[in-house]
Amino acid sequence: MSGKTSVTEPRVTRGKGRLEGFLARHRARMANRLIPEELRGGRLVDIGCGSYPLFLTTTRFTERYGLDRLTAESGARVDGITLVHHDLGSKTALPFDSGSIEAVTMLAVFEHLEHDVLQYTLLEIRRVLRPGGIYILTTPAAWTDRLLRVLARVGLVSAEEIEEHQDAYTHERIAALLEEAGFERESMRFGTFEFSMNLWATARR
Repeated sequence: MSGKTSVTEPRVTRGKGRLEGFLARHRARMANRLIPEELRGGRLVDIGCGSYPLFLTTTRFTERYGLDRLTAESGARVDGITLVHHDLGSKTALPFDSGSIEAVTMLAVFEHLEHDVLQYTLLEIRRVLRPGGIYILTTPAAWTDRLLRVLARVGLVSAEEIEEHQDAYTHERIAALLEEAGFERESMRFGTFEFSMNLWATARR
């Protein structure tokens, strides 16, 4: 992959919301805290990185890849980050060899995927992770669904993003989905942030 592109107008989401930048930065800090130091010499893949890969610009890894439905040419580079066009909805294999990735992140993406797409994506994430690699996700807590819709109506969070939510999750549901994908329960960790409004989960390969 080669080529270079630049970002002139950073946008952390497709929609508008006065708190979106603040929330995205908090997700990025949370994900960074969850990445084991010993993995940073390898490859990181952020699935659903958005048109501006905010998290990837704030983290340290030898190789950083961002996957999303991007308009930029596949393989374009932004600040040392390789951007790859990939539509999760097509349920095609992630463009990486099995066991070749140290860390995969999905920040505020879990809730946007239809169930069959999510199941397939989790299987693919486990496939590309190397033994000892880590998967990290964040998603709004299930109890916040109504609150988020109120916040969207007053312009604090992106109405477009909230309307695209396919489901809402608890730690228990996340654990069950990860187990279905082949992750062992003993390899998982769970927590909350932003006043328990958001959940995080990790699973080691």
